[in-house]
Amino acid sequence: MGFERLYKNLIDIIKEEQAKLGFRRESIRLYYPLSSLNHFFETEDTEEQMKTRICQMPEFIKETLGDIKVTSKKERFCFHIPEEGSSYVHENTKPNEFIKELVEIVGKHGCKMQDIIALFRQYNKDISVEEISNGEFDYLICFPEGHEDSYYYCFHDEGCHIIYHRFLPADYEDFDF
Repeated sequence: MGFERLYKNLIDIIKEEQAKLGFRRESIRLYYPLSSLNHFFETEDTEEQMKTRICQMPEFIKETLGDIKVTSKKERFCFHIPEEGSSYVHENTKPNEFIKELVEIVGKHGCKMQDIIALFRQYNKDISVEEISNGEFDYLICFPEGHEDSYYYCFHDEGCHIIYHRFLPADYEDFDF
């Protein structure tokens, strides 16, 4: 189950990157803290234990994303995904229309939180919108439990534009905002 979660997240991040930057046939480096990987695998591995676990990358991942090289330093893991991985995602997976629209909205000058909330509601009326004041973000928005998009979206209005970060729920909880 852990490798399936990791695989889904790798693809989600690649799709988000392609929505932001466009597609290019290129290798990609994605970084994960040890705590995130432990959430995927429901473990409490040390860095060395996780390196051993990750070395057993299943064939279904290699067949689609290529021969991923994984390195780590100080509990930070780098997943180097070869060109064929980014091409596979672009050519063989359905684009994430919601992410594409979100990236487009936050990229516009004059974007307002009401616009972002309206976009979320187009995809599900039962979203959770929470105003937060933790010094990092102003709003937390997420889809209801059981929705295909289980990420927590945190927004900060920087005055002239709004930025967002997307977290897995367990990672968000780790930050203890």
